[in-house]
Amino acid sequence: MPESRSHRRPVPMSLSRRLMLLALPALAVTACARSPEATEPPSGAITLDEVFVGEIRGRGLFVVDLTGAERRFSARLHGRMEGGRLIVAEDFVYDDGQEGRLTWVFERAGPNRWTGQREDTVGLAEVVEEGDTIRMDYTADFETGDGVTRLAFSDVIYRAPDGKVINEAIVRRWGLPVGRVRFEMTRE
Repeated sequence: MPESRSHRRPVPMSLSRRLMLLALPALAVTACARSPEATEPPSGAITLDEVFVGEIRGRGLFVVDLTGAERRFSARLHGRMEGGRLIVAEDFVYDDGQEGRLTWVFERAGPNRWTGQREDTVGLAEVVEEGDTIRMDYTADFETGDGVTRLAFSDVIYRAPDGKVINEAIVRRWGLPVGRVRFEMTRE
């Protein structure tokens, strides 16, 4: 005669399943984080136009969280004010030889606030100046060998104690963190 369901012993949950269930809340909190924190102590007040008007050069690193794969790049930025708009042309060269140019156009949206757009953004970037940091959130479509990939960026920009301007970003796909960017800039 078959056992009734009420007399069956519960199946023990595997350790890996228990760990995964414990990790889910932490992953959810991480995925909801608005933007990264400055990894160095910010050094003084900073504004978007102060950072990007003029000639700037920099080096950056994109890291894929899951695999640890890295992609390095260098960039030259040329920023100018035109009327009430801040225009920043970015010329990128990746270490694998790929080159590209993107141009941001930012407009003031109120005290300590800007909105911006470039060729690959979806909607407007939202920028907030917060004293010693600038926070910027935007979504962009990137051409890949497999088509178009939509990524969301949450950036924090600040001046490091050595005078360099640092831009650090969390990169998300479908709302989950997939990578990080660090870009260090110096004025020419």
